[in-house]
Amino acid sequence: MHFNQTNHHKRNVLVVDDTPDNLRLLSAMLTAQGFEVRKALNGKMALTACKMVLPDVILLDINMPGMDGYEVCQQLKADDKTCEIPVIFISALDDVVDKVKAFDVGGVDYIAKPFHGAEVVLRIENQINLRLLQVKLEEKNFLLQQALDNLQASQVQQIQNEKMVALGQLVAGLAHEINNPISFIYGNLQYAGQYVQDLVNMIEVYQQEYPKPTPKIQEIAQDIDLNFMIEDLQNLISAMYRGSDRIREIVLALQHFSRHDEAQMKRVNIHEDIENTLVMLQHRLREAADRPAIVVVKDYGNLPLVTCYASELNQVFMHLLNNAIDAIEERVGKVGSPLEIRSNGEWGVENQFSTPHSLLPTPQIQIHTEVINLDMVKIAIADNGLGIEESLRSRLFDPFFTTKPVGKGSGLGLSISYQIVVQKHRGNITCTSSVGKGAEFAIEIPIEQPDISSQFSKS
Repeated sequence: MHFNQTNHHKRNVLVVDDTPDNLRLLSAMLTAQGFEVRKALNGKMALTACKMVLPDVILLDINMPGMDGYEVCQQLKADDKTCEIPVIFISALDDVVDKVKAFDVGGVDYIAKPFHGAEVVLRIENQINLRLLQVKLEEKNFLLQQALDNLQASQVQQIQNEKMVALGQLVAGLAHEINNPISFIYGNLQYAGQYVQDLVNMIEVYQQEYPKPTPKIQEIAQDIDLNFMIEDLQNLISAMYRGSDRIREIVLALQHFSRHDEAQMKRVNIHEDIENTLVMLQHRLREAADRPAIVVVKDYGNLPLVTCYASELNQVFMHLLNNAIDAIEERVGKVGSPLEIRSNGEWGVENQFSTPHSLLPTPQIQIHTEVINLDMVKIAIADNGLGIEESLRSRLFDPFFTTKPVGKGSGLGLSISYQIVVQKHRGNITCTSSVGKGAEFAIEIPIEQPDISSQFSKS
């Protein structure tokens, strides 16, 4: 945004004409009216003069040797630094075609020779005033856009805060309520298993001591298939152990994920938080009717404990992993069904839009972590889904912007993630993508947050 006119500076006019007499006349006339005038005898000199000091207005002759006024104006409008400077054409040509061409190349006004001094001054002042109003309008628009961005950011932050409080309370409550009965079940399974084994042993002793049971006992044993029941009973007990242990893992993951009972900021093991988030998403990673299971490839580096808002960082992991799964499932939906698993581990689908049995890579999410620059940790989550077009990537972190179909996304996940990583943790979040090959989101956060690092160093 450029404008030279202030209370302390004269209005700067560049006069471009190959006739020295015209230059002298215009210069004297404009200087007498309080303008600061610079002169150029040809187009190249004019372009050089604009690079040195941007004028407020340019008076530009059309007929000049080498480079005419039209070419000069086109070059001015093609340069971001000079494109907003008002150009007033001055020419002895008074044909309508010449005037139209002057406006087509970006001129704002046209004065035919011979000109009147008062007219030239008035037209220059009009353009300067118009430009001043335009600059003020641009400033107001900028402030309005800034206010809108701040409002959207505050709305997202408020939504996030309310969501985190509600989610934390809900998860903590559920975890507590589930934990009590499952602990009772898990703790008593050991005794139940032992009691069952004792009863089985007792039956086996009876069979040894009384090899010829009564007809009624034989009938009941046959009806319940006693031998199969004894054999399968151990499998049932083992399955119950595994099931209850799985529930205990999920409850633990819920507690870690919400971190409702912990300080907001603390040192945490990032890998444990990622693992807990993956536990929460197991139901989405499993094999589905239209695709095989999503493979999660972990490439974990040697990370120190990281000082962070753990529950909020878990939200970022959840958003990014959910988005990766969505991208993979969207790729399946774009190609079609039914699914065909190949012997080489690849999977293919067939529909009217694709080559029969076209192969797709195995659905995969890669998680990579490492220490960078000695004081930052990097967490990269990559998928082999559809990828994101370059034109959309600049808007990914805008509030309420989503690439998902209507009803599938709120447009808040990545915006919330951006606020958590960039604003709360003083980090960075970036996206790289190739259409058709997938996308990678990379998070970088400091190992120690500056405002509390001294607190930990003293403890």
